[in-house]
Amino acid sequence: MTAVVSEDVEIDHVSKHYAALPVLDDISLRIRAGEFVSVLGASGCGKSTLLRLIAGLDTDYTGEIRVAGDRVRDTSLQRGIVFQDHRLFPWLTAAQNVLAALRNAPLSLYEKRQAVAEHIALVGLEGFENAYPHQLSGGMAQRVAIARGLVNRPRVLLLDEPFGALDALTRARLQNELQRIWEHERITMVLVTHDVDEALYLGDRVVTMAPRPGRIKRIAEVNLPRPRDRADPRYVALRDQLLAGFGQPHTTQP
Repeated sequence: MTAVVSEDVEIDHVSKHYAALPVLDDISLRIRAGEFVSVLGASGCGKSTLLRLIAGLDTDYTGEIRVAGDRVRDTSLQRGIVFQDHRLFPWLTAAQNVLAALRNAPLSLYEKRQAVAEHIALVGLEGFENAYPHQLSGGMAQRVAIARGLVNRPRVLLLDEPFGALDALTRARLQNELQRIWEHERITMVLVTHDVDEALYLGDRVVTMAPRPGRIKRIAEVNLPRPRDRADPRYVALRDQLLAGFGQPHTTQP
């Protein structure tokens, strides 16, 4: 599989309002090429709004967002996105759902089918190519959504609480899968989550956002080896620091 060229994401003094309500206030952040950044915050802090702006799904804001030096003005095949709800077409098979993302790609049908097969394999779903969404578990459907987000070989993959609707065991398995995929693909990934452990387990950095209006409260470097050990005292100490920032008591992870 050909390596993907990954580029920096630059967010400069971005603010966003809905009517008169401020949602984001003066957000500035540089995400390095190939970095995995977790954006952490409680509901209502604007983290999903920020992801939509990076994706180009909403362009009504002040400030500037650039990917590979180019200003984001619209959606692009260079920025894939995965939502909490897998949003698969129920009338299409797993492979057909991934293929649908290549509709505008400048590839022959053979090349598209090869890309679909590669990405079905990448997410560990060989043998389920012809299964329909109702025949897949929630975790398997989310794997299809991740394959669909990656199949255009984007520079950046944006993940909006992709595991939020899954049970704890499935969530943990898919966290490991996502880490494996990131290490294999080496593209820039931005994960939005309200789960402190998930943010810390996956991110090179954890960007904590404060709400009303959304603003960056803290950026924590996670200088821990991968795969992360949740029992590592350094991991536990950093998790407790992040939890303390939300005024939450320590909770034991399964």
